[in-house]
Amino acid sequence: MISDKAKMFKNIPLSVLDLAPINEGSDASQSFQNSVDLAKHVEGWGFNRYWLAEHHNMPGIASSATAVMIGHIAGATNHIRVGAGGIMLPNHATLVIAEQFGTLESLFPGRIDLGLGRAPGSDQATAYALRRTLNMSVEDFPMQVNELQDYFSDEPISRVKAVPGQGLNVPIWLLGSSGFSAQLAAQKGLPFSFASHFAPAYLFEALRLYRDNFQASEVLDKPYVMLGINIIAADTNEKAKRIATSQQQQFLSLRKGNPTKLQPPVDNLETHYSPAEIAAVSQSLDPRTTIVGDPATVKEGLERFIEETNADELIIGSQVFHHEDRLRSYEIVAKMMS
Repeated sequence: MISDKAKMFKNIPLSVLDLAPINEGSDASQSFQNSVDLAKHVEGWGFNRYWLAEHHNMPGIASSATAVMIGHIAGATNHIRVGAGGIMLPNHATLVIAEQFGTLESLFPGRIDLGLGRAPGSDQATAYALRRTLNMSVEDFPMQVNELQDYFSDEPISRVKAVPGQGLNVPIWLLGSSGFSAQLAAQKGLPFSFASHFAPAYLFEALRLYRDNFQASEVLDKPYVMLGINIIAADTNEKAKRIATSQQQQFLSLRKGNPTKLQPPVDNLETHYSPAEIAAVSQSLDPRTTIVGDPATVKEGLERFIEETNADELIIGSQVFHHEDRLRSYEIVAKMMS
């Protein structure tokens, strides 16, 4: 007999969050080849979505031109949904985003998702370089979401039309790492994705705000939440822990304000970093939302996380240096789904 936990795990959709990592000693071209290969594999393994995230001025992340990458991945696959997790809307004119994603939806009908974040995803100097002005505030985010929805509507209010874009069904998701977007998604009746993979402290408050305040819409009649989670799986716990040191080093470089390319794994972090630095990583990469281990360890962690959060879907990040190890990590999770 299959347990209730096992049934719950097998029924929940699992998706992929790809930061298109650039490895030390490699380049963006190789990163894109790896992303295409990963997308083809996870599509065959039954994953639901493949999302790419917008970051700028990060030497270890190649997905800055997110819409271009989405088209590249969608063109190399057949049916998996491909989207942004997410587009940082304050960085862009809403008309441009409507046209980009209207173009993607026209090229790949029924397969494109548009996840929206309100953080700049960069420092102030980079934000200025992107926008040429800092007059647009994150507090303008609700207005920008309204503008974007209007561009996609059948009869836009705006005199300016998004071509292509007008009248197309491009699902909009709101993304967040605090309560702001949770409340906005609830108010607008939109699906919500929370960045629990790097902001675990705010997870349960954001879930409460979203679910308690949700208002049904033409898009959704009840809340739908997808949660971010880091999974680094390997055939043994020892190998998984070693592989995970690449992600840990990446977090440390970000905390120091000195982002680098993704570093190869090391045998012992303690020989490279101070106890305080390692403690900071442990706080950000909470064991509940960063699951590292062999198949049994990962399965137990996933079942516990799903039971605690009642998530409708999970989106899995896996910052792993060696491409074959990243493929194996997702393959291990895929076998749990089937």
